[in-house]
Amino acid sequence: MIQGLLLAAGAGRRMGRPKALVPGWLRSSAEALLVGGCDRVTVVLGAGADEAARLIAAELPGVRWVLAQDWAEGMGASLRAGLAETTADATADAADAVLIHLVDLPDVGPDVVRRILAAGLAAGPAALVRATYGAVPGHPVLLGRDHWAGVIATATGDQGARAYLRGHDVLAVECGDLATGADVDRPRDQP
Repeated sequence: MIQGLLLAAGAGRRMGRPKALVPGWLRSSAEALLVGGCDRVTVVLGAGADEAARLIAAELPGVRWVLAQDWAEGMGASLRAGLAETTADATADAADAVLIHLVDLPDVGPDVVRRILAAGLAAGPAALVRATYGAVPGHPVLLGRDHWAGVIATATGDQGARAYLRGHDVLAVECGDLATGADVDRPRDQP
């Protein structure tokens, strides 16, 4: 079972609105996870959460969301909230791994997701796989269940899981032939 975890909590100050509310991004990012092979998707919301939750309910049936109460702290808070929600799922179909994706990567589609999942498939709960673009580390990142507690303990500020990943053997999977992996921070940067 692979859980897609879409981080979409930031205020998007340079964008002029929460990135979860940029037209089309929430939908296309969640669909990239689902079409790419994730069994289910949870979106982590923060800024603009009420409006984003309405969009999810209207456009993405079956996609769950969770609120990162301390979202203003940065990506680390969103990651902790999403992993805590996933960890709390004690059902028989609990996830073995989560694929972490960011809402502000509009050119990262299902083909990238499929490649990362295929690379980590055999590792199961021990999976630790990261997309690279021209050898530059990016997203999505596949975290097997064995790594969740360590990531939750170290995810701070806008660094997310960066410190944890630096301290572990991560399988880098080149995806530069499929996407740029560039995050979009300002309206003029949109493709």
